Amino acid sequence: MSFSPQSKVWIYQGDRPFTETEMTSIRAQLDDFTSQWKAHGHQLQAKAEILYNYFIVFIVDEATAGTTGCSIDASVRIIKGFEQEYGIDLFNRFNMAYKVDDKVVVVNKEDFETLISINKVNRDTIVFNNLVQTLADFETKWEVPFKDSWHNKVFADLL
Repeated sequence: MSFSPQSKVWIYQGDRPFTETEMTSIRAQLDDFTSQWKAHGHQLQAKAEILYNYFIVFIVDEATAGTTGCSIDASVRIIKGFEQEYGIDLFNRFNMAYKVDDKVVVVNKEDFETLISINKVNRDTIVFNNLVQTLADFETKWEVPFKDSWHNKVFADLL
């Protein structure tokens, strides 16, 4: 299935990594959900994937049918279900994700600020911009150096 660069993207980041068992179950539920995901009766061209054991990413190509408030609410409900089922926080926007070598690390905002101030996170550290909204931006602006992200504006005074 190919998706337009303008496809909508939603990213949910966990506060801990998913286990292999959780990912197997979540992937099956996501596949079931996206295969039946509709907006006003129209099937959405959609997929969902788990990346780096931390992120659930929904992609919807709106060329055939656009998302609606109700269809977005349905995706939020499934994410909230995962939170309850697995005891994981997927909505806390104050958790920051970054990479150390090829490993993803997620910490709270206060710990992230400390890591910046002691130079464990610096201008070249790869961070995750979960605010991207299109597939094109996801592919080019999701994993970026700190200096090229919104993080730089928010935390610049700590560098």
